[in-house]
Amino acid sequence: MNHLLWFRNDLRTIDNTSLTEAVKSGANVIAVYCFDPRHYKQTAFGFNKTGKFRAQFLLETVENLQKNLEKLNITLLIYQETPETVIPKLLKEHKISRVFLQKEWTAEERLVSETLKKNTDASVKWQECYDQFLFHPTEIPFDDFSVIPKVFTDFRKKCEKQCQILQPLKAPAPLRKSSLLTIQTKIPTFTDLGLQSFERDPRSAFPFKSGEHAGWERMENYIWKTQNLKEYKHTRNGLVGTEYSSKFSAWLANGSISARSIYWEVKKFEQEVTKNQDTYWMIFELIWRDFFKYISLKHGDAIFKIGGILEKEYQWKAEADKKEDWIHGKTKYDFVNANMIEIALTGWMSNRGRQNVASFWAKEMEQDWRIGASYFESLLIDYDVHSNWGNWMYNAGVGNDPRDRKFNIEKQANDYDPNQEFIGLWLKN
Repeated sequence: MNHLLWFRNDLRTIDNTSLTEAVKSGANVIAVYCFDPRHYKQTAFGFNKTGKFRAQFLLETVENLQKNLEKLNITLLIYQETPETVIPKLLKEHKISRVFLQKEWTAEERLVSETLKKNTDASVKWQECYDQFLFHPTEIPFDDFSVIPKVFTDFRKKCEKQCQILQPLKAPAPLRKSSLLTIQTKIPTFTDLGLQSFERDPRSAFPFKSGEHAGWERMENYIWKTQNLKEYKHTRNGLVGTEYSSKFSAWLANGSISARSIYWEVKKFEQEVTKNQDTYWMIFELIWRDFFKYISLKHGDAIFKIGGILEKEYQWKAEADKKEDWIHGKTKYDFVNANMIEIALTGWMSNRGRQNVASFWAKEMEQDWRIGASYFESLLIDYDVHSNWGNWMYNAGVGNDPRDRKFNIEKQANDYDPNQEFIGLWLKN
């Protein structure tokens, strides 16, 4: 008896429900990951859907996952084809009776799952689970997704009061050695994906390696070795260097670490070292991440539409010259320019930077906010579909910001870069 474990954005062995359930089933387990060619084509807004920085992070992550699964005597087959092409062949060739996978709900991912289910034998069972949350959908204090609050604070307070955070699952025990397949597949190269190789910029605030192992190393270093967690709330709006924020978002984005793992590591730190506003703020940010996922579950494809979840009508523009100036850091604000050059050269931008450049693009220039969201999708190492589009809606005034604010960019620059250290790093070198 063979079962298939289909990896998507859950590229880890620790706290992976699908992996745990597949191993528990007692069957031989074959794993698969597809570098879907559609993810490397241009979007409707003219950007590569997956650019070089995120692609590099993903390639390293899949390589690490393959090694970790091999230790569990599970073969990870890797293909540069669509799941709709690969998976039916695997089901047939290996007489697979059950497929384990993380449940996805955004439009493109949902369509792939639905197409596969329609086009495979009815005897194949599909076992999906929600596995990218802090607050599991079965634990939240709302009857269904349609009543998720519009305002983050309402969502947070209710969940904090009534939700239990599930303990993370350990990596399962290895299967029999004979479970490994003799089939050899290769991880595609940059050239295979249609991308050009690059060298990391030495100024990058995100010089880290990817993969589950590196994610846990980063947690160990940030939380325990340096104990930077003790000052997280006070440093999180920083702009320069590796340590002003945790940078966990990149590993969370492709699922090489889980939100539950981070939460319980923070709780352990609170018990053994200290509990303060800073440690709480790390959890607070994990709740924001959950909130955008639940907003996406509630509103579906509205998060990708120009009117957003509020269905607001603005006179959005799409001026090519303004886009070029914004992308290449040639606006009237040095603070915006420095942030835009940073993302272009490194695939990273601080939280403070993201809010300012988004507010400038959408609120000040009144350009179609989806162009900005698509650009971020292409470049950001830590791109997460729900957080990215949720935050862009929020900053554009078509999402979950009850105040519909517009940033005073000169004041923000003075507040967060008073000595122009950040601006100097990217504009004067």
